Amino acid sequence: MTNDASAASLTIDQLLAMRPLVGPEPPLWSADGSQIIFTSGLAGEPALWSVGANGSFPQRLTTNLGSVRFLGTREPRISPDGKWIAYLSEKNDGAGVWLWPTAGGAVRQLTNSGADINALSWSPDSRSLAFSASRYGVFDIYRVEIADGRTTRLSSDPRYELYPVFTSDGRNIVYVRLDEHWVDHEVVIIPALGGEERIIVRDRDFFDYHFGRSFGYPLVSPDGQTILFRSYRSGWLNYWRVPTHGGEPIPLCAEAADQSDLAWSPDGQHVTYCVNRNGTVALQVVSVAEGAARPLVTPAPGTCAAPQWSPDGTRIAYLLQTPTTPLDLWIVSVHDSAARQLTNSSLAGSAKRLIVPEKITYRSADGVPISAYLYKPPDIKQGDKCPAIIWTHGGPSSQWLDSFYANIQYFASQGYAVLAPNVRGSTGFGRAFEDMNNQDFGYGDLQDVIAGVTYLKSLDYVNPDKMGTTGTSYGGYLTAAAVCFAPGVFQAAVAASGYPDRVAMYHEQELRHIKQMEFKFGPFETHQHIYRKCSPIYWARQATTPTFVLNGEGAAPRSSASRDFAQALEKEYKTVQYKAYSPEGYYVQSPRNTRQMWLDMLEFFDRYLKDDVPNV
Repeated sequence: MTNDASAASLTIDQLLAMRPLVGPEPPLWSADGSQIIFTSGLAGEPALWSVGANGSFPQRLTTNLGSVRFLGTREPRISPDGKWIAYLSEKNDGAGVWLWPTAGGAVRQLTNSGADINALSWSPDSRSLAFSASRYGVFDIYRVEIADGRTTRLSSDPRYELYPVFTSDGRNIVYVRLDEHWVDHEVVIIPALGGEERIIVRDRDFFDYHFGRSFGYPLVSPDGQTILFRSYRSGWLNYWRVPTHGGEPIPLCAEAADQSDLAWSPDGQHVTYCVNRNGTVALQVVSVAEGAARPLVTPAPGTCAAPQWSPDGTRIAYLLQTPTTPLDLWIVSVHDSAARQLTNSSLAGSAKRLIVPEKITYRSADGVPISAYLYKPPDIKQGDKCPAIIWTHGGPSSQWLDSFYANIQYFASQGYAVLAPNVRGSTGFGRAFEDMNNQDFGYGDLQDVIAGVTYLKSLDYVNPDKMGTTGTSYGGYLTAAAVCFAPGVFQAAVAASGYPDRVAMYHEQELRHIKQMEFKFGPFETHQHIYRKCSPIYWARQATTPTFVLNGEGAAPRSSASRDFAQALEKEYKTVQYKAYSPEGYYVQSPRNTRQMWLDMLEFFDRYLKDDVPNV
């Protein structure tokens, strides 16, 4: 085995060093529009940084912001008067709202309720914040005063109530209420000081795995007269508009593509949002009155995210990455689309040394078209045959995009052709496609993977007898399904942090996983046969593929899911290797352990896919 990439490729340490300087949270404009504030781990810990809107070296503003293991995002928000940045952090017991003064000084913990918090927004006068917290077992809406931290509970429904936003006059708060299955949403308005609520609009049949994050904040217009919200009612995730006083929603700008990350212009005449077309995520501006869209940034290839208007409405800050460049902060002129890069997470010359994947489409056994990314290893000579790996994403409601994937780049640089398919059940291709794996985990989607094997075997530079498969989370699950449901298709498999036993998962896992399975499979009491059918662990005796099972050490019951699968294979005397990485959660994320995990995976794949043993 060799760990050195070809002369044209980056080393494992160089790839690991190309972690984005910019965090996933939306950038924030200073009140005068001269600075853009963003989160970054540049100094080895998450902190707020700023960069000049006309270009300058980033400057660190804060110390460590703390972790957000449960929250997923810190939700940083600058106050309308520009004096404070509020954010969420778990650096004390439970999540809390913290304040950083933009003029400088110590951060201040505003709330300490000992509860999980997942969203916040400022009042127009900067004197209070609205937030959602689960102090009493479900999420409710609260308001907290900046001056003294006095907190008022505004809602108490037994259902989850989340993502509050003040109206422009500060008199009301608009928020989202989920039904008990996290499938239906209500957009609700309530007086900011408390009082009688009113439902503005109801939205049906939109499962929200992260209890409200996919639906997101209700987007109140600057004049307070219009609400925009995200809905699947057209079969695609599009934005719809409804008057604040209620009425029948109409599409903002209907299209057969998923829309996300919408932001109102300061004058309320336009919005900007991201649109996903087969993995390329562009940025466009729409006239609210006319519903006409104008492309603003169309990367070729690439993915835009988190656009935010400048205070004067002339520029938009956004995040951008491509298959060969990590996430960075950019700014674009609304007038002429002139764009400028403000941060640089890449190593010098690295983009030219990375692989630009080919975006391809092949058909599954039942004729369903599957979009995928093909990474061809560098320096393949005429007549050479390389092994191949199919890499499945997590979710399953997720998607491979025109993004930077250091792990795939590494394995391609080591001489593997890598195919990353968006199998049925993926997002980004319409609701009908996402629902195609309902009650069918490990079957139709696995056939999409197997059709990818057929496609790879048709390439003249791929060795048809040396096929591997891997993935993390749902990708780890589908890898286990390939091992047990499709013996002989693959010659090596690496299942990372998956859940191959859906019966045990239903009884042992956290609520969002249970809600997802109930949506995808049906209630456990009446659909136990589906849960068992979709659990590869019960078919371990059928396995013939050498399998490496891994996970972060984590905590039970998560940490037992992969180990139990490895033990099920071991009991049947199958060729299996198991490793837990510490200290980690269930997923391996630290740079040190990620490095070792990639090396362990490479050694395993090399052992079974680069040897001379024929596939017979």
